[in-house]
Amino acid sequence: MAKKVKIPGVQIRDITRGHKQDQIMNTQTLIASLESAPEIIVGLIREVPPQLLKRRPSPNKWSAHEHACHLATADTVFLSRLELMLSDPAPYIKYMAPSQEEEAGSLLMIDLDEALDQYVRERARLVRRLKELSAEDWKRTAEHEEYTSYSVTLMFRQLLTHEMLHAYRIEELMLKKDWE
Repeated sequence: MAKKVKIPGVQIRDITRGHKQDQIMNTQTLIASLESAPEIIVGLIREVPPQLLKRRPSPNKWSAHEHACHLATADTVFLSRLELMLSDPAPYIKYMAPSQEEEAGSLLMIDLDEALDQYVRERARLVRRLKELSAEDWKRTAEHEEYTSYSVTLMFRQLLTHEMLHAYRIEELMLKKDWE
């Protein structure tokens, strides 16, 4: 049997005992992760060589610049979703995907520094709001166009994993050897 290691300030939940999705991640850990994500993303995008920032790996795949600019707009949408879920007794959440214009390259026209400033500013606003939520607020649910279940906790966990996917894509592009 594996020995359990205790880390000061970190609560680890046993997810093998059938806890509901909403209880898997401690909300304080989630908030802290969301709060620190911009430091990771901005630091990562600043490491990308300028000649690679806007280079797409293929015509229909985003550049590092596009991944970063895409992240700059998400917090406003998620904050609106949160307010809907807190105020509407039967909220309905539509699936969100990049627009045809974004897929075609419109994000390449956005000033990267302005986008990153917006990302940092909006994330701070979002984190302030999340810190105000009660335990009951985190459990609020909504019907989602594409998912079988959806809650405030799940929504913000998805925001975090979505960002880390884009961070991975940025790093992947920065480290890419073969640009054909």
